Amino acid sequence: MSLKVAIQMDPIHTININADSTFALGLEAQARGHELYYYEPRELSMRDGRVYARGRSMTLRREVGNHSTLGSLEKFELEKFDVVLMRQDPPFDMGYITVTHMLETIHPRTLVVNDPAEVRNAPEKLFAIRFEGLLPPTLISRDPQEIRAFRREFGDVIVKPLFGNGGMGVFRLREGDENLNSLLEMFGQMNREPVIVQQYLPDVRKGDKRIILVDGKPVGAVNRVPAADEARSNLHVGGMAQKTVLTKREHEICEIIGPDLRKRGLIFVGIDVIGDYLTEINVTSPTGIQEIDRFDQTNIAAMVWDAIEARR
Repeated sequence: MSLKVAIQMDPIHTININADSTFALGLEAQARGHELYYYEPRELSMRDGRVYARGRSMTLRREVGNHSTLGSLEKFELEKFDVVLMRQDPPFDMGYITVTHMLETIHPRTLVVNDPAEVRNAPEKLFAIRFEGLLPPTLISRDPQEIRAFRREFGDVIVKPLFGNGGMGVFRLREGDENLNSLLEMFGQMNREPVIVQQYLPDVRKGDKRIILVDGKPVGAVNRVPAADEARSNLHVGGMAQKTVLTKREHEICEIIGPDLRKRGLIFVGIDVIGDYLTEINVTSPTGIQEIDRFDQTNIAAMVWDAIEARR
């Protein structure tokens, strides 16, 4: 069964083909005989209820510096496609939210992965809070008094933007650190959103585990260990990828959240776990599958496409 697939993503020429999960998904789709098209979010439009994009046909290959061939620019209606992969990176701002509204009008006639309404309803740091008892002590607030009181209570905290990504804007503030007020002023000048404050988990020095779930089931994991001078474990800021397996507690976490993910049509999800605690549920453009595949000799992209094809 050949499918017509559009991939909505950030500029194709900028990706690292040895790490990018979208590239792996595209290669697997191509290997299955699916027809690939590519466009960027800025090329998406809606007129009189019809959603269309200006994009190009696309052929992929695993050759550094020569990984894609694009066809000529054309205009196409997305309702005429079988699948749209919504794979642009956050920030999860009003631009991102607007795109989910537009794509919602074609789903599920055209299968959008992940379900755009559920992506909109599951902001990655807020969504995790719905699962009681899985997160470390967590505060979401704009109130400086509440934030200072939380820091006094726990002494050592992490402060980060509520809708950020990739470790950007993440700060560790120990007891007595004099930068908290200035940091809150900076966040307040940048936007009107609350920040998220969590108790610092020393277990992060052992690693921040990314676990991939497909259709609500865990299919692999990679441990990301922060550099010696970093509080963040994200791979693109110097974190080191390590082979790992799921612990009993991590299986429990997946069993708790998995059925809800599947019910919501969140086919491809990445969760972050530090020690015994869930910290985020990533539903926008999860990453990590290439690192897991290299460690475990798996093909998670194939598992994602099996789940997609089962719905067509």
